[in-house]
Amino acid sequence: MSPKLPSGAIGTVRWVSWSTTIVGPFPFGDVLTNHTSGHYGVVLLPMEGNMCSMCLTGFKNSSVNHLNALGDESVCSGMNTFQSARCRFLSAVLLIGLLAFTLTGCATTGSSVCSSDQRGPRDCGACASSGSGCRNGSCQERGYRDDKPTACQIAAACDVPRELRKSSLPEYQIEIPDILLIEAMHNLRPADAIINAGEPLVIQANCMVPIVQQENSVSREFKEINDIYVIGIDGYLNLGPEYGKVLVAEQNLAEIQRRTESHLLRIFKDGLQVLVTLPNPQNKQVVAGQHLVRMDGTVGLGIYGAVYVNGMTLSRAKNAVERHLSKHIHNPQVSLDVLAYNSKKYYVVIDGGGAGEQVIPLPCTGNETVLDALASIQGLPNVASKANIWVARPAPGCNNHQVLPVDWNAIVQGAQPETNYQVMPGDRIYVKADKMIALDTAVAKITTPLERLLGVTILGNGAYRTLQVGRAAFVGGN
Repeated sequence: MSPKLPSGAIGTVRWVSWSTTIVGPFPFGDVLTNHTSGHYGVVLLPMEGNMCSMCLTGFKNSSVNHLNALGDESVCSGMNTFQSARCRFLSAVLLIGLLAFTLTGCATTGSSVCSSDQRGPRDCGACASSGSGCRNGSCQERGYRDDKPTACQIAAACDVPRELRKSSLPEYQIEIPDILLIEAMHNLRPADAIINAGEPLVIQANCMVPIVQQENSVSREFKEINDIYVIGIDGYLNLGPEYGKVLVAEQNLAEIQRRTESHLLRIFKDGLQVLVTLPNPQNKQVVAGQHLVRMDGTVGLGIYGAVYVNGMTLSRAKNAVERHLSKHIHNPQVSLDVLAYNSKKYYVVIDGGGAGEQVIPLPCTGNETVLDALASIQGLPNVASKANIWVARPAPGCNNHQVLPVDWNAIVQGAQPETNYQVMPGDRIYVKADKMIALDTAVAKITTPLERLLGVTILGNGAYRTLQVGRAAFVGGN
């Protein structure tokens, strides 16, 4: 029993009747009729090469010779109950198989797929885009099939930093709200530092008023100028009752010495020598510790003011701080480093399957991979789809970003580093929810209000019946 084959058909499918199996070229959607037995089969899937698709068989309806769409009612109009049930059963099995196939990711990857790196990141981003996949000519010329490439193929063909092949990040730029560790090696005052009221000075002079033998010790000390003198709150330096006061506040050390010497020259005409020094040349405040980069981009240095460091590298920020401190510290030498990288983050976005999205910011130190990032949030959530994880990497300009697919099974089960990318600042690691979870949530959004409405209705009906029974019992009792 040989079926009659249509001419000019395309593709390769399998024809199965009750007693005959024949392989031949048929178009998708055609119905093949066996004129001897009256049975026919429906071509369900177009295939390539030597692959064969499935046909539904055993339907006795010789008048039907073409199928416009899968599941067309006209095809089953002449079938008996058994044949119609078989048609639906086989169709359901096929659709479930197709759905399971589409939900599986790149579970295993051969070594030949990930053996070379020949393309750059720009080509990788083009081939990794979810819209066109590898259907453009440039990707086909590189040896990909006509369909979308796997995550492992894309990663292996792109020069993207990943596990076992990480790269160093560019020189760090300070941004708000980083925390800097700033320490000055010493804290000496500069030569032209201003001396304020309340500060002590050591004053020595080689001349003094002659001492009389009968004078007591206090009178003798008043005549000597060789001690520590404190500038009063009125700004005057009191040299004792023998020499009077000198206005020296808000002046540097050289000016204070000049004014003191001029004042004493009124008493001692010739041979006077005066020396004015600081007993403690250190500043009152030490520059050391943690310094937060404030919202205006500056770091506060206490009584020494603030320095703008936002957007600077560490070397530029160090020079800016030293230049600013040179007004208050003699020849400042500063050590500056980053204590907390608060401004450099990447984000793990968890799809809730129709119930919102959870965004988890994590600090980026330059060495994390996708596996490290997901380990920081205790792994994949229950709603995650292992086949739908990717890294979205921003770039300046419009549509210059990269989307890098992640093969989770290959990373954790096969220890394959090809898609375990190195995480960069600003990356978004997106974990999409399982399709069935999303479907369940969508159905729940529709059915939940109906369930509540029905619950209220049933509750109201029950309350009404209870009241009726109670009323009837009350009336009957009377």
